[in-house]
Amino acid sequence: MDSSLSVVLLLLCVSVFALSLVTYKIFTTALHKYQDHFKMNAETNLADMFIFIDPSRLLLIGFWVLLVSSLLVWLISGNLFFSVFLAAFLAASPRVVYSVLHAKRREKFNLALPDGLSSIAAMLRAGSNLSSALELMVQESRGPIQQEFGLLLREVKMGVDFSISLDNMLQRISSDELQMTVAGMKIARDVGGSLAEVLERLSDTIRRKIEIEGKIRSLTAMGKAQGVVMALLPFVVGFAIAQIEPDAVDKFFTTYVGWGACAVIVVMELMGFWFIRKIVAIDV
Repeated sequence: MDSSLSVVLLLLCVSVFALSLVTYKIFTTALHKYQDHFKMNAETNLADMFIFIDPSRLLLIGFWVLLVSSLLVWLISGNLFFSVFLAAFLAASPRVVYSVLHAKRREKFNLALPDGLSSIAAMLRAGSNLSSALELMVQESRGPIQQEFGLLLREVKMGVDFSISLDNMLQRISSDELQMTVAGMKIARDVGGSLAEVLERLSDTIRRKIEIEGKIRSLTAMGKAQGVVMALLPFVVGFAIAQIEPDAVDKFFTTYVGWGACAVIVVMELMGFWFIRKIVAIDV
């Protein structure tokens, strides 16, 4: 009997040890993949935005933010589910942050593009060639448009074809306004004609497009605000009920059925918010 119990305990210990090794191997492999993916995305996205930060240092800062935030939520709420959910959200947040930064930078570029094109057109009418006009525009500009057209000039000076440099800039910015500009400049260079007139018309078209988009954003602001309010309302009501009847609400966070219900609620809330955003989003 003792020998059988010893064998069972030995097998149990071996199983636990093997499971621990497998879990450790899976965790370390996933961690290394996440580190490589994070560094590659950080280096690519930040370089496209002319932000030069060491990806390893950024990863270390993100790790400590994730760890400290998760521990604080766990200590304050005493709920492991909230802590794990926050850690997963913070781990997946870099892609969202990159998208927001790209969108903000693209918006600044588009707002400055009409004035930049008008400046180039004016200098071409005054007798300057395209390279000189671009250099003067870069010197007088600030922000993303200065960085992008400055990089275009450096590529051209290093021997890169002008059309390829335009395509590279379009790949970094990826906006409809710049796409129209690149197409117009290529057509004017290949077919011939007055490049100054083409740029002037492009500037006027892009400026009108930005004005119409601004009016549309003003008209749809109420719908977007309603979407945010409707998305936050269940959480606010749930918090109020938790303060009134904490025993009834605790079952959402202490049982498997409650966790599943919370997951369904979050997914449906995100879907509703996404649908509302799609309804009020109007492309020009």
